[in-house]
Amino acid sequence: MSVEALHDGHSHGESSDAHESFAHHYVNRAQQDEAYIVGMWTFLVTEIMFFGALFAAYVIYRVQMPEIFDEVSRDHLDVKLGFYNTLILLTSSLFMALGVRAAQLKSKKGQLFWIGLTLLCAFGFLGIKYKEYSHKIELNLVPGAHFVYEGAHAGNAHNPSEAELLAASKPSYGPDRVKATTGIAVKRRPGDDVKKAEKAQIFLGLYFIMTGLHGIHVIIGIFLLGILWFMIKYNHPLAKDFMPIEMSGLYWHFVDIVWIFLYPLMYLIKPSLELLLHQ
Repeated sequence: MSVEALHDGHSHGESSDAHESFAHHYVNRAQQDEAYIVGMWTFLVTEIMFFGALFAAYVIYRVQMPEIFDEVSRDHLDVKLGFYNTLILLTSSLFMALGVRAAQLKSKKGQLFWIGLTLLCAFGFLGIKYKEYSHKIELNLVPGAHFVYEGAHAGNAHNPSEAELLAASKPSYGPDRVKATTGIAVKRRPGDDVKKAEKAQIFLGLYFIMTGLHGIHVIIGIFLLGILWFMIKYNHPLAKDFMPIEMSGLYWHFVDIVWIFLYPLMYLIKPSLELLLHQ
């Protein structure tokens, strides 16, 4: 039976079946569904281009500065916390898909249950991300005027003594010098520390920009799903159709996919890309 036939004898929005109704400015139900899908995918394509530019910038800088990117990632990003967040988001995608299925089956309780679990996962993700950010803020690893990078031993229990700091501040007249910072002798050239801090700031800048923007998208998803949850609970007419929740699910899956790329790029890739490219 055609979509038009389903609407014979029914005025717009007056059908007993919510999925058979459509807004007055659409010709039929199929056109309304197509508008939903095209609109959401158009939005997601713009988001892909937006995040794609940031991923490209990250890859370019990593090829140029593989050593410092490896060092900062290894010593200042918590792989376990990143894994927990990955697991949380993958689980939330499953819950979201089950919520869409419940909407298609017209199960109000199922929608409320699965969307509620998805929201709990979203808040769990932000909680872990808050813990990560707080630790970096304590170490002054946020790019800006107060940025401090002490190398691989930043945040360790040992702090340099006044004598070590005084020795480190003395000028060097040779091409190389040995500077004691955390009790370990390290060969340095004049200006090495400044250049290293600048490179570390580039990595951490990309980290905060990319994960921060992703976090903003998670917050937007929380507002979106939260509003949808209340609409379903109080039987709002728009929530009787499964298309709004399906489009919300599509957005949430996109948020999850972005993190699936962020996690290995930021936390897991230890070998230098420059070496891989020349093999």
